[in-house]
Amino acid sequence: MKRTGPTNIHLRRLIHMLRKAYRRHGARIWRTTAELLSKPRRQRIAVNISRINRYTSPGDVVLVPGKVLGSGVLDHPVTVAALAFSKQAKEKIVAAKGRCLTIEELLEENPKGSNIKIIG
Repeated sequence: MKRTGPTNIHLRRLIHMLRKAYRRHGARIWRTTAELLSKPRRQRIAVNISRINRYTSPGDVVLVPGKVLGSGVLDHPVTVAALAFSKQAKEKIVAAKGRCLTIEELLEENPKGSNIKIIG
């Protein structure tokens, strides 16, 4: 039988870690993120900086289960965790005094998943 799901070993390990964190802490945000990352690559989420700017306020923590792209302007500091960042997006987040994290780093910082917004 042919295997389904992502073939990237790092992504499979991340999905496993997220499901484990959901079972341990009961935070549904990790289960939802694992489900979104399990989708085919063509259905994966890509979010522009302008959308993050529109739906957040200063100091928010944002989770993007996909890639963050650099179109738009960010005028307040936010912490963004994502699967991948474009070069421009990373520069704009850092220029706005924000932070760019991987999903694993966010999971270690906040295992309960409180006060995190999923943008997609």
